[in-house]
Order: sequence, then C-alpha cells, then structure tokens
Amino acid sequence: MSMSDIISHLGLTLYPIAGMVIFLSVFVGVVVRVMQHKRREELDRAATLPLEDDRAMVRGRENRQ
Repeated sequence: MSMSDIISHLGLTLYPIAGMVIFLSVFVGVVVRVMQHKRREELDRAATLPLEDDRAMVRGRENRQ
C-alpha cells in the first residue's frame, strides 16, 4: 500500500480544495480592492508613505545643525 492510497482512503482531499478556494477568494478580493482605487493621487501618496519618516529625520537633522 502506497502513501497516496492511504491518503485517498482517509478522505483528506477536501482540505487542499478548501485551501485553494480560500486563497483564490482572498486573491480576487485584493485585486478588486486595488482596481477600485482609481485616484492616482491616493496611490502616489500611499507609495511615498514609507519614505516620509526618512524625510522628517533629515529635516530634523538639518534644523539641529
């Protein structure tokens, strides 16, 4: 008896299918949410958020000197 025979008799085939359905639904949800943001200004602002702390630190250093 091989491992695939044992697994098929246990009835565990539902778990990979459920995992794939959950993954695809989350993926589609993220894609739909991203596509709904049509405002370019909002996307540009979100793209620069990680850099704002660095800019504030540089300004703070310049003001102290």
